Amino acid sequence: MGNDIDTHLGKRLRRRRRLLGLTQQQLAGAVGVRFQQIQKYECGANRISAARLWQLSEALEVPVGYFYDGLSAIARDTAPAASNDSEGGEMFARKETIDLIRAYYLLGERPRRRLLDLAKSLNGVEQLEA
Repeated sequence: MGNDIDTHLGKRLRRRRRLLGLTQQQLAGAVGVRFQQIQKYECGANRISAARLWQLSEALEVPVGYFYDGLSAIARDTAPAASNDSEGGEMFARKETIDLIRAYYLLGERPRRRLLDLAKSLNGVEQLEA
């Protein structure tokens, strides 16, 4: 089970790093390690200490809990977790998705809100109060 957790944390780390457009070298510099250590974290070969996880969450601008999202599914049964992760993971690993998210966050707050409203209206999702 420990290795499954390390692998899950590593996948979440890689996903967020790529989403922000950071290289392993850039992330390593931000937390004071070598890029090889980031490689080891991402593939699950090395465990991430609590202190390092905190530093990574600060550098990647996410709460520490982000890394554990979806982990309870792995604990219950590895088969459903693998299928859930592959579906969600594939979507967030696509270049198109990453490019869209980067472009979205380059917009100011008001244009972002308008774009989100437009996307929801095109998809038929009810508007939520901002």
